[in-house]
Amino acid sequence: MRNYVIRRILQMIPVFIGILFILFFILEQAPGTPVSNMMHPKMTPEQKAELAQKLGLDIPWHERFVNYIKEAAQGNLGYSNTHKKPVTEVIGDYIGPTLLLSIVSLSISLILGIPAGIISATKQYTAIDNILTVVSFIGISLPSFFFGLILLKLFAVDVQLFPLFGLQDPLLMSNNPIDKFLDVAWHLVLPSIVLGLSSTASFMRYTRSSMLEVIKQDYIRTARAKGLKEKTVIYRHAFRNGIIPIITLLGFWIPSLLSGAVVTETIFALPGLGKISVEAAMNRNYPLILGINSLLTILTLIGALVADLLYAIADPRIRYD
Repeated sequence: MRNYVIRRILQMIPVFIGILFILFFILEQAPGTPVSNMMHPKMTPEQKAELAQKLGLDIPWHERFVNYIKEAAQGNLGYSNTHKKPVTEVIGDYIGPTLLLSIVSLSISLILGIPAGIISATKQYTAIDNILTVVSFIGISLPSFFFGLILLKLFAVDVQLFPLFGLQDPLLMSNNPIDKFLDVAWHLVLPSIVLGLSSTASFMRYTRSSMLEVIKQDYIRTARAKGLKEKTVIYRHAFRNGIIPIITLLGFWIPSLLSGAVVTETIFALPGLGKISVEAAMNRNYPLILGINSLLTILTLIGALVADLLYAIADPRIRYD
């Protein structure tokens, strides 16, 4: 197992560099430059060239890419002129709310999606199965920005049950940690529902299809014939063998939650990575764009590795030697 993990980590390095190369190339082909918003209309060509030289934009893009890789290997992801601080510090300042939102949304998805998928599979073609199937299709098809605006209109404007935006109440004067925790939790209710809706539906559909395939196997009929309780047959025997596709989905869904938070955080004005990602794109803040995408790339690669390792835990027949 250890040799497999080391080999996979070594394989991640060229994949990571290749993805960064593609991102770097795409940003280079985008209209405008990082200094476009800094230039005054009355600046002379000499002043523009001097500004580009200060930012290291006077050399070919492939040389800048090589320099960026060298600096990234030392933990330096560049400097954000918009925030006046290194990119690593900017990401550190804003990643907390995004991680919190993603963890809560993923927890909701797992708690609701997997049991719903199991129930839908064991109650195939019944009214419960039909209702859950319709709900899952709605969750997959409904755009997050539209669903978020509906929830804001109903529960933040009309009923005024939940906050309209932000992560904390600016008028909260209490220093009690419990009060602060409850305030943050109350602000996260609507964004978590929006971000977790599609993932809940996806986990349910994957669980249902996987369980339908497993419960028709001969060993499941044998377990029932031995007189085992139905819960034991379903949750101890069938679910463990049907969890492989769910692990695959989980491994790649974790980074997708962070990237999907861009729309949700923009709608609910949450101070997370989604908010600064939009600002970075609007301001052509390329170092910050590259830094955030580098983080998502690393999380995606780690998620794939963790999923492979979880396969061996879920199924003892899988071994990495």
